[in-house]
Amino acid sequence: MTEGIPILEIDRAGKCYGEVTALEQTSLRVGPGDLLALHGPSGSGKSTLLQIAGALLKPDRGKVLIGGTDPYLLSPNLRSQFRLEHLGFVFQDSNLLPYLTLTENICTPMLACPATDADRADALLDHFGLAHRRQHRPSELSAGECQRVALARALVLQPRLLLADEPTGNLDPENTELVLGYLEEYAAAGNAVIIATHEELAIARSNRRHPLT
Repeated sequence: MTEGIPILEIDRAGKCYGEVTALEQTSLRVGPGDLLALHGPSGSGKSTLLQIAGALLKPDRGKVLIGGTDPYLLSPNLRSQFRLEHLGFVFQDSNLLPYLTLTENICTPMLACPATDADRADALLDHFGLAHRRQHRPSELSAGECQRVALARALVLQPRLLLADEPTGNLDPENTELVLGYLEEYAAAGNAVIIATHEELAIARSNRRHPLT
């Protein structure tokens, strides 16, 4: 991404499903160091906006620029590659592949980017305190450990923009603190992080907030 250009810029994006408005016209802009919390009641459009920001869901109106590029003008194949190179995703339920070890789960994005440093997965496992679990499978882990693995997988290609949908929704207070600390650390390193959340602690720990109603 080009220096001086916002990591993400959304201008008056809106989305409808038939007669149901999933997201009113919404604008936001994030840059290096931003940890932005999208917050609001259920049905306010948090997840919809996160998918629009992540080049997963084309808005019915408005414009999305990621590092100055409109991903929705790219072909589906090029858009997939663009997401892989610039975006990381963390979902509430972790979405780990049950038949793979932790190391293999973290390495799955690297299959499309073979030039990536293969030692990065091990470094992330060490960073998240899971080195002793590297050969375990998701069924052998707690919810907090699975979410840390999902976060490591999202970070393995070092995306400039990290998107997390209710990343602490299934976690106990200790693991909530751990995950929020990692997200803060990643933003502070010069990246942008957006979380969709309804939890007061996650909102309070963010350095920017965008309410949806």
